[in-house]
Amino acid sequence: MSKKSYHHGDLRAALLQAAETELSEKGIEAFSLRGVAKRAGVSHAAPAHHFGEAKGLLTALAAIGFQRFVETQQRRQQKAPSNPKAQMAAAGLGYVDFAMENQALFRLMFSSQQPDKNDATLNAASSAAFDKLVKDIQHIGKSDPYHDSAAMVDVMATWAIVHGLADLLIAGRMKSLLNMEKTDRETILSEIILRNCSFNSN
Repeated sequence: MSKKSYHHGDLRAALLQAAETELSEKGIEAFSLRGVAKRAGVSHAAPAHHFGEAKGLLTALAAIGFQRFVETQQRRQQKAPSNPKAQMAAAGLGYVDFAMENQALFRLMFSSQQPDKNDATLNAASSAAFDKLVKDIQHIGKSDPYHDSAAMVDVMATWAIVHGLADLLIAGRMKSLLNMEKTDRETILSEIILRNCSFNSN
């Protein structure tokens, strides 16, 4: 196989794209740098040169995943009414969208021990995703959750509900919802997402 020619930045992007495909098709257990290199059409040494071992590449991929995760929620919110509850429901639907469209990446981000939790870029990306949830809760009418333990309980409860929905759906455990028309499914999901809302606009 002839090796492709990349500029430095292009090669990094190509390796990350190949890594996501490798992860999606092979899973975390069978993920390998050699497989990524083959998909990208580069030498076996190229991924290690840019990312070190497989853990480094998976860490970078998880960080990008969190950035896309937030963007998916924001796209939902841009199409939703501007009132805080509608925005909260839209963010939750975006959460589910991302999980269902990127199942292997979602599990890498939230369930795998492979990414380096001490990596600064990954920490910044995951913290930004959490901060978004905190702000969405605060906009509903709560105090700053970082300074109000009751409001932080609402953050945790909402996160648990939405993440639980996403995880159950990608595991195929909610067949009644999965078999519905998309509009009906999203109506019910929105109701569940907001069910925790003891949120009072005061």
